[in-house]
Amino acid sequence: MSEVTKFVGLDVHKETIVVAVAERIGGEARTVGTFKNEPRVVAKLVKQLGRAEELHCCYEAGPTGYGLHRQLSRLGATCWVIVPTLIPTRPGDKVKTDRRDALKLARLLRSGELTACWVPTEAYEAFRNLTRERSAASQDQRRARQRLGQLLLRLGVAPAARMTRWGPRHRAWLQGLRLEQPMNQVTLRSQLRALDQATERLAGLTEAVAAAAAASEFGSLIKALACVYGVGLVTAATEVAEIGDFRRFARPRSLFNYLGMTPREDSSGPRVRRGSITKAGNRHARWVLIEAAWHFTHPPKVSAELAKRRAGQDPAIIAIADRAHARLYRRYWRLIKRGKLSQQAVVAVARELAGFMWAIARELARLEAERTMAAAAEVAVA
Repeated sequence: MSEVTKFVGLDVHKETIVVAVAERIGGEARTVGTFKNEPRVVAKLVKQLGRAEELHCCYEAGPTGYGLHRQLSRLGATCWVIVPTLIPTRPGDKVKTDRRDALKLARLLRSGELTACWVPTEAYEAFRNLTRERSAASQDQRRARQRLGQLLLRLGVAPAARMTRWGPRHRAWLQGLRLEQPMNQVTLRSQLRALDQATERLAGLTEAVAAAAAASEFGSLIKALACVYGVGLVTAATEVAEIGDFRRFARPRSLFNYLGMTPREDSSGPRVRRGSITKAGNRHARWVLIEAAWHFTHPPKVSAELAKRRAGQDPAIIAIADRAHARLYRRYWRLIKRGKLSQQAVVAVARELAGFMWAIARELARLEAERTMAAAAEVAVA
């Protein structure tokens, strides 16, 4: 930090970047100007500001992604991508412009009051995009099923015999269904095609996620997390894609803050007031975690599918997974008996589930370190 002479605040948009600079020693922050958001222009801007090694840049995380961060890093400058929700804001400041935003970023960066987010590599970001596309395909399939079910409900059409919804028998019944009105028949056929397309897309993306997870640098972590009941391979891959290396959090509470799963608090003096979770972190990771937490309403049991996922895993990992299931099952029903809503109980269980996943990641790192040391010792002896 002592070698940094200029702190650069960047207000980044799709087509333009507003630049402001604050000197390291005193002086007011100043606006440099508005530039096109193009690699050639950014490279020229860095030369204009001085030696790249002396620049400390930052901009807010947003829809433009991490391309600017990667370019500035390649040019030799230090760049932070800032968490927008954690930028300090004065209550009386009611004027917001691109120029003022850039100046504020430069000043706050100089004073050390900004919080940077984790920037994934390009390959890791591609893995995250794949898991999010798979989640979107799952939601599309669910919507297609809902639309079809609503159509049949409006028409008062239902199968004569009991059958599993969306199973093979149910699908065969839908295919052979004949409606009185020709226009309703056209609508039914259109919705069946949409459902088949969504199902096919989901199956293909699920296979792609499984293949990418196996080839990923975090493949062993994904397999270890999948040892937990309710956390399948896709769920584990999604959590790793969103969170990254769990070991970057020094303690579970830091992970809870990242996920936005810590309670809100407004306490002063003798008054203590806590509310719902902050929801200030990674929304997608939080949603997937809460969906997985619903499984812990069921008592501990090792199914054939879970046993298959656990095959070949270290007993220490499986022991943590078993403790997680037993504890989280008791936790859920204890909260229900205290009068909590099921949604509140599941959120509490999801928060503890994140803690167990953090523990598995730390245990896996310890086991891998021991294996590496043992292999090095064998080589040394040989």
